[in-house]
Amino acid sequence: MHILTMLLLLSVLVLVHELGHFGVARMFGIRVDRFGFGLPFGPTLFEKKWGETTVCIHALLLGGYVAFPDDDPDSDIPKDHPDRISNRPVWQRALVISAGVAANALIAYLIVLFVAAASHGVPSGKYDVYIEGLQSDKTLSANYIGFKKNDKITSINGMTVDSPIKFIQVAQLSKKFDNYASTEKISDQGKKILDKNPSLKDLKPNQSISKGIKIDLPVETPENAIILPKNVLTGIKKVNPEGEILSANQQKLRNSLENKKYYISDGNTTVEDLVMATSDTVHPLLITVNRNGKNVELKAAYPNAKGMIGVKLRSEEVIIPVNNPVTAVTKSWGYLSRNVYYMVSGLGMIVTGQIPLQDLHGIVAITKIGGDIIQNKGMWDGLLLTALISIDLAIVNLLPIPALDGGHLFFLLIETLRGKPVEEKIQEAFAKYGFAFLIGLMILIIFNDIFALVTDKL
Repeated sequence: MHILTMLLLLSVLVLVHELGHFGVARMFGIRVDRFGFGLPFGPTLFEKKWGETTVCIHALLLGGYVAFPDDDPDSDIPKDHPDRISNRPVWQRALVISAGVAANALIAYLIVLFVAAASHGVPSGKYDVYIEGLQSDKTLSANYIGFKKNDKITSINGMTVDSPIKFIQVAQLSKKFDNYASTEKISDQGKKILDKNPSLKDLKPNQSISKGIKIDLPVETPENAIILPKNVLTGIKKVNPEGEILSANQQKLRNSLENKKYYISDGNTTVEDLVMATSDTVHPLLITVNRNGKNVELKAAYPNAKGMIGVKLRSEEVIIPVNNPVTAVTKSWGYLSRNVYYMVSGLGMIVTGQIPLQDLHGIVAITKIGGDIIQNKGMWDGLLLTALISIDLAIVNLLPIPALDGGHLFFLLIETLRGKPVEEKIQEAFAKYGFAFLIGLMILIIFNDIFALVTDKL
């Protein structure tokens, strides 16, 4: 039932988008031959003539279209007739094309405004993070640093903890043997090894140590605490540890030296290898909690090789109160603006490959997640998700890809700059390849969705 509710909400977004195109076209007196709700595949559930426009409802509701006389090669409308959108000024065509995006943006804001007014609050995007309990594995450091149930985690390594994802991300980056060693640690470790083994000072860093030589190793010490770059998109943007990466041989050597006091050279190892291998250790987690109204600094925690310290977290989203119409308007705008920034940044990371294609999801995943949200959190959260999806549709549709609104706007820009339209054959070729690209992308995304469902990742 909740999944059907989510499907209905998504269908409304598509309908709103197409109504945007239709409404502005009719406002300018441009003829619309067909208004379709749903994709024109399979059976047609409803069809009726409304003035000059045939309104259709197709069985596959998740889609829609507005067809102009220009789209029908057999249309009896003369080529130079003003009823054709291609004969209208560029600015009118641009407004018709962008009206769908504008409609999605408007409905998104109205939905958030409604939720803010009705529920007297909007999500802040920040969370209070609490200790729910500890894992049973006694080898994990959370059991020994002083955690108590219901402690509120306020900071980690001096950074404010405003989401569980941020805490987890810092723990992952701090894991033991992350295959990176900081420049500072490498320099310090090199001095210690040479101080304990003066005979190595005559060797060049990349010169192999003679076989059978015993080398005393410094006591293992942790690396510096991880500090995330400012304005990083927590949980979205991949953050690589700072420093130099260990080679495969250096990683193997590091593993063999764990908890060892000395090393017997095999004749292939260099001083540089030893320095790198012993420099990659673990980063401490310096955690402060609020307990009964007082801040308590805990002992340093040290993640294992999987980035775990053995704590179970509970989070509660901080809600910004809305008490009057003015705050409803401003806080709703702030909520959408913040999420638009996240979406655009995330889209940029997809384009640049920072987010892999296997992490892309679509309608199947959205419907499943949306249904779960409505079931577990209620309709307000379901509506807020719908608003974000509507904004996402607007952003994606503005991409300069043929077959999307942004692609049509791109051709209008070229037409404006060169003083005449791009040849129809060129536009049709780009549209064909753009459509093929979108179909391929849809197939990939649907595969990702189904795979995530089958493997219980959604």
